[in-house]
Amino acid sequence: MRIATIIIRSLIGLLLLFASISYFLHLFPEPPLTGNMKTFNEGLKASGYLVTLVKIIELICGLSFVAGKFNKITYILLMPISVNIICTHIFLAPEGIPVASFLFLGNIFLLYSKWDSYKGLFTA
Repeated sequence: MRIATIIIRSLIGLLLLFASISYFLHLFPEPPLTGNMKTFNEGLKASGYLVTLVKIIELICGLSFVAGKFNKITYILLMPISVNIICTHIFLAPEGIPVASFLFLGNIFLLYSKWDSYKGLFTA
């Protein structure tokens, strides 16, 4: 299980680093969006801060995953973002479901791998 954790953590870390660095450095042009996905994306951009905040968190999580440091807190920090990514792709852009599913299920696996550390959060 330890090797699987390292592999999944590293792959997710590289994915997050790629997404955040390409956003900040404008490495690729934004793909043309249509319909509800365009409206959703324009709403996020209209907030003025939300997309940048999410990309900063993705960058921090990616660095943490690749470095192997502060992973327990990073798994929790990434969970709301991965839930939003999977929901966005399920409801608005189904073509991205495979990558979003990998991110979401990988995050769940990583949380499960350290479940003993999180048990105290769920006791009354």
